[in-house]
Amino acid sequence: MKNKFITKKKKRTFKLLFVFMMLCLGIIASYKNLEAKKITLKDKELIDLVVENSFSYEEENILDKFLSKTIELTNPINGLKKEYQKYIQTNYQEEPIMRENTDPLIYLYNTHQTEEYAPTSFAEFSVNPTVVISNYILQDLFQKNGYKSIVEEESISEILKQNSWNYSNSYKASRQLLEKKIIEYPSLKYFVDIHRDSLKKEKTTINISGKDYAKIMFIVGLENPSYQANLELTEKINNKLVDLYPNISKGIYKKGGIGVNGVYNQDFSGNTILIEIGGFENTTSEVLNSALAFGKCFLEVINE
Repeated sequence: MKNKFITKKKKRTFKLLFVFMMLCLGIIASYKNLEAKKITLKDKELIDLVVENSFSYEEENILDKFLSKTIELTNPINGLKKEYQKYIQTNYQEEPIMRENTDPLIYLYNTHQTEEYAPTSFAEFSVNPTVVISNYILQDLFQKNGYKSIVEEESISEILKQNSWNYSNSYKASRQLLEKKIIEYPSLKYFVDIHRDSLKKEKTTINISGKDYAKIMFIVGLENPSYQANLELTEKINNKLVDLYPNISKGIYKKGGIGVNGVYNQDFSGNTILIEIGGFENTTSEVLNSALAFGKCFLEVINE
């Protein structure tokens, strides 16, 4: 009886191993097929899916949630259900506008790179959203409107470590990156430093026409001798936001005096902007909506 039980157990184990092996072969074959056809999904499209939806892996099959029954392999986006296609097409232009000047014009960076937002459904995979996500959202939006931008990918933490500086020297570290980038890309004209607020969600969120946005605030340092130029540009962008997205802006916070930085590297250029998008409890979806709102207003101002 015992031998019979062992035999059944071996057969079951063999079946499981066989199924697992076939599954692996299927995945490899599918991957090779997609690779041969050179089909890729851009980071932007993945971001859109993640930030627009929150779900539990235990509740439903992820593919069933996002994908339609018929997938057109020549264009992976067409494989998405209509509601997701519509969302992407609404927020992004299909074809980039070509301008004569293709040199980078905008520099996107984060003095405080480690500032995080609310965890997403992908937190289990150590995907923690930080202020850096806004850089890539804006870079894509600018590219679609014909403006090339540079996203800073060097680590501020590493610069602090190399120089034995503490966190309060973060602006000193980002200054090094600013000076390095202007030598590398002399065409850069606008410098956008993106941060996150530390207030609770009820103070950093607004619903506009049924859509939730992370509130936006600008900071201008009054210790910069030429702060008037920074203030003028910031006011233009803020005025656009106020007109197009009522109550999304918390205004322009002018900081100076004892106990504050008061410069924020804005003396580097009159076109240096410091913006805070949302707070630590805002979701990536809310941040995405606000980054696109800011980007739209920013583009309108520089187009003028």
